[in-house]
Amino acid sequence: MPKLNFPTKFIALLLLLLLLSFGAHLGILSLRNLPLFDNLIVLSYVVNAILAAVIFLLLYKFKEKLKNQIGFLFMGGSLLKFVFFFLLFYPTYKSDGDMSVLEFAAFFVPYAISLFLETFFTSKMLKNL
Repeated sequence: MPKLNFPTKFIALLLLLLLLSFGAHLGILSLRNLPLFDNLIVLSYVVNAILAAVIFLLLYKFKEKLKNQIGFLFMGGSLLKFVFFFLLFYPTYKSDGDMSVLEFAAFFVPYAISLFLETFFTSKMLKNL
């Protein structure tokens, strides 16, 4: 089996963890007899996966050229995720005047998994510079 390069490992692990998490998330909703595809859950997983992949790939691409600014670029990526949250998800979640636990979980679960993996791989990347 060929050895995967660092960005490919990140993307493969990101997709695997998000797919497993999505399955578990739907399983929990199903066990509690709650609607499976409400609260923009699919969009949330897809957007978080795409943003995490793009941000990490950009960090990886510029790791040598901007190695002293990687931390700021990483924080800029987090800011970008918040912008997407407030533009795509927040208006729908707050349309009834309240953000429910289900709405929060639909966004926060894939966000947290993506953020953890981005942080882990970015720190590994910086350690190898």
